Amino acid sequence: MQAAVLNRFKELLEIQHVEVPIPGPDDVLVRMIACGVCHTDLHFIRGDWEIFQQYLPRIPGHEGIGEVIELGSNAGDDLEKGDVIGIPWVHETCLQCEYCLSGREEFCMKLVRSGVTVHGCFAEYVLMNTKFAVKLPQGMDPYTSAPIYCAGVTMYKALKSSRVKAGEWISIVGVGGLGSMGIQYAIAMGMKVLAVVEPGDKNSTNLAKKLGAEDVYDGPVDKHAEWIRNRVGGVEASFVTVPLITAFEQAFESVKRCGRVVGVGMPKGNMSIPITRWVTSGIELIGSTLGSRKDLQEALDFAKLHQIGCKVEKRKLKDINQIFDDMSNGKINGRIVIDFATV
Repeated sequence: MQAAVLNRFKELLEIQHVEVPIPGPDDVLVRMIACGVCHTDLHFIRGDWEIFQQYLPRIPGHEGIGEVIELGSNAGDDLEKGDVIGIPWVHETCLQCEYCLSGREEFCMKLVRSGVTVHGCFAEYVLMNTKFAVKLPQGMDPYTSAPIYCAGVTMYKALKSSRVKAGEWISIVGVGGLGSMGIQYAIAMGMKVLAVVEPGDKNSTNLAKKLGAEDVYDGPVDKHAEWIRNRVGGVEASFVTVPLITAFEQAFESVKRCGRVVGVGMPKGNMSIPITRWVTSGIELIGSTLGSRKDLQEALDFAKLHQIGCKVEKRKLKDINQIFDDMSNGKINGRIVIDFATV
């Protein structure tokens, strides 16, 4: 099979011919249909997380959808050949620790990550643990739905964690794969959305408005909090999906008393906040990453009910390095999805 392989951090991926993996007892073999390219993949190939160097060479990718073509002996009755399932970031966990037992398995210390600690889905075939395989609901398009297995569930969980009620104002900072999904979920939940995009980014501005944002800010990056306060007096929660420290600091300044800043993007470095305002205003800082299998199933079902999908552009596996170059230079509006029908 063809696969995009990362041999060394900060180098181009190589399109190689590798053997089709053989499923173990707890695996299913999946023929890939589609795979979204996530900013987390970019963090990985850049070497932002050096602790993962021990796993190289590696096939990245964790936003995949494919068809089950072979089952391991422990697959059970929930899966059968022909089922269409996702390949999310959470490949498996221990299922025994305090986090797994309390429905927070994404925080398990023994988390196995698709495309990082095991081979992922920038390949024609991939293995998936049967206990963590979540089916794509019937009738959903695999290409527009692939990002739900990471970006979608991540934003669904972040919105859920924020405790924002219908009718309240929020801001979503960044309208890429994460932000565009977040706007759709938030509006379907009855929230009122202000979007923040890069200065002068008309494509993202138009996309945010098309998806239902009430208004969009595309001015100087250090002024979005002032704009939000002037516009609505402050938001109940701000969801930061971009890897920019300034965006986090502005989000803090944009929330109301007792508001929440929900961090989703992951910049390098540390944010600076005025501690006195933090304490006296009762502002909460919430880190939100991914979601559990239950969150993922909810995110998929909710998306099907409300016809939520990601704006995608299909490309081929052989274009993977150009995709990452475009991502690094802010040239992607929505999500790139690899179409394995045209490998």
